[in-house]
Amino acid sequence: MAEIYSDLIPRVCVHLSVFFYVSGPESDIGGKRRAPDRTTTTTKIKKKKMSQQTVNGVPSRGKVLTLDNMNPNVKRVEYAVRGPIVQRAVQIEKELKEGVKKPFSEVIKANIGDAHAMGQKPITFLRQVLALCSYPELLEDNKFPEDAKKRAKRILQACGGHSIGAYSASQGIECVRQDVARYIEKRDGGISSNPDNIYLSTGASDAIVTMLKLLVCGEGRDRTGVMISIPQYPLYSAALADLGAVQVSYYLDEDKCWSLDVAELRRSLNAARQHCNPRVLCIINPGNPTGQVQSRQCIEDVIRFAKEEHLFLMADEVYQDNVYAEGCKFHSFKKVLFEMGPEYSSTVEMASFHSTSKCYMGECGFRGGYMEIINMDPEVKAQLTKLVSVRLCPPVPGQALLDLVVNPPQPDEPSYTTFMKERTVVLADLAEKARLTEQIFNKVPGITCNPVQGAMYTFPRITLSQKAIDKAKEEGQVPDMFYCMKLLEEEGICLVPGSGFGQREGTFHFRMTILPPTEKLKVVLHKISEFHLRFTQEFS
Repeated sequence: MAEIYSDLIPRVCVHLSVFFYVSGPESDIGGKRRAPDRTTTTTKIKKKKMSQQTVNGVPSRGKVLTLDNMNPNVKRVEYAVRGPIVQRAVQIEKELKEGVKKPFSEVIKANIGDAHAMGQKPITFLRQVLALCSYPELLEDNKFPEDAKKRAKRILQACGGHSIGAYSASQGIECVRQDVARYIEKRDGGISSNPDNIYLSTGASDAIVTMLKLLVCGEGRDRTGVMISIPQYPLYSAALADLGAVQVSYYLDEDKCWSLDVAELRRSLNAARQHCNPRVLCIINPGNPTGQVQSRQCIEDVIRFAKEEHLFLMADEVYQDNVYAEGCKFHSFKKVLFEMGPEYSSTVEMASFHSTSKCYMGECGFRGGYMEIINMDPEVKAQLTKLVSVRLCPPVPGQALLDLVVNPPQPDEPSYTTFMKERTVVLADLAEKARLTEQIFNKVPGITCNPVQGAMYTFPRITLSQKAIDKAKEEGQVPDMFYCMKLLEEEGICLVPGSGFGQREGTFHFRMTILPPTEKLKVVLHKISEFHLRFTQEFS
């Protein structure tokens, strides 16, 4: 009898699992209802039986975690900056090392804003203090300037056991948060900043995802919609897919240097309200991937719109020092908000973000960043503090680095002259490379490049023939992916296709960082220009 039951149990389990799988609830994806899986019971049973294989003579039910039963939101996540084209670039690098002949000797990865990987030298003062924090014995070494030692001692005294290897408070080291608040006050002309509203983070990305976790809720038409610009930085679309939120796209105006138009925001919002509940508006200023710098008037208009429509503002300001174009200036959303008066400064809810990875520092690997919250409900703030405590604390070396960014050498300190010289050179070089990129690309027929006003990328538009579009379809690729993959194979240059960031239907782009050293950047621009002419001729 026991043998009969043992034979029946797996069969019953199979039938039950099929029943519950097929009759599961509908899902809401992007504001649209997805019908239940109607795959036949027979097919499901066959799949189950196939998974119950024999391994070394022992019955096995197959893997517990499979593509069929893993979190479906994760499968919808896409991150173009490190997508298929980058994976192919890594393969080509290995092939070159193995002696495989290519029409180039190296792969130039212009796909990501990784300054040091592109050859930018670290800022001396930042690395001196980090070295002292990492190995305190160096505090006795007279090769290090006294202001670097002073900063290191202050940071170490704030760490558990006087070591950056210890956990910190979940919100971040208190003295670092105090320095961040003072930095914001100075940047914004004296507008008060409370250290209790500062949350240190693992780069800005960590803080952005944390805020989205707080904001996303509801089901069906009540599911949270998050407004993001198109083109956008893929962190946002990836995070929204992971959280099961609804992406609400608004388009930047390419013909007006990628400017933001409130009329477009309103169009997007009204359309989205038919299928979700838009609650969040995300702004990237200066822009990634488009490099635009928003005017003060534009920021005021966005704040008014957010207040009128009762939206939570997320201001991604990690490129705030990267402004190059004449007549452009960085205005923080917080500063403009408070200068608009109490009607706005006491009501509009906002979080702003900054990072050690960009600007003149380029210290991507240390993963330092912060966010400041404005007008958050105290009970929600308590939940935010609880949420960040789950991951214990941000990397303490990253917190130490952030402290140096917001509290750099002062004019009366020994490191000031060298620090300012290095900082100025980095930003001046980027400004020159921004100008050079626009100038060279706009000489190429079929490439149109807006001025790179800020940040560290260009997002030129490329004209592709119908023959090229058809060939891409034949290869199973979107047209600008086909273009960028061909560029990689022929010239060894790794770019990111515009489709990975979003673009208007019928237009094609690529994103390229302007970070390579000037002479190498000239080579990159020349190779892309020649390739484009060759590509155009091939598919004419």
